[in-house]
Amino acid sequence: MDSFTSSMDLAQFIGKLGDLKDEHYHMTLALTAAVELLIDKGLITRQELERKMSELDHLMIRSPYPMA
Repeated sequence: MDSFTSSMDLAQFIGKLGDLKDEHYHMTLALTAAVELLIDKGLITRQELERKMSELDHLMIRSPYPMA
């Protein structure tokens, strides 16, 4: 009976992982569409976006809160 329970747990986990992958795709698609609209309307440039992305990426790599 334990193998059935663990197999069912695994199947549920895989299903949830698939749901997360689908949600991630839709969120990425919505974000990409929003950015493209901002660029098309001239509200931002690709260079401004790339600079901001680089700035935020740098913050993620080097935490502003040093560990003591």
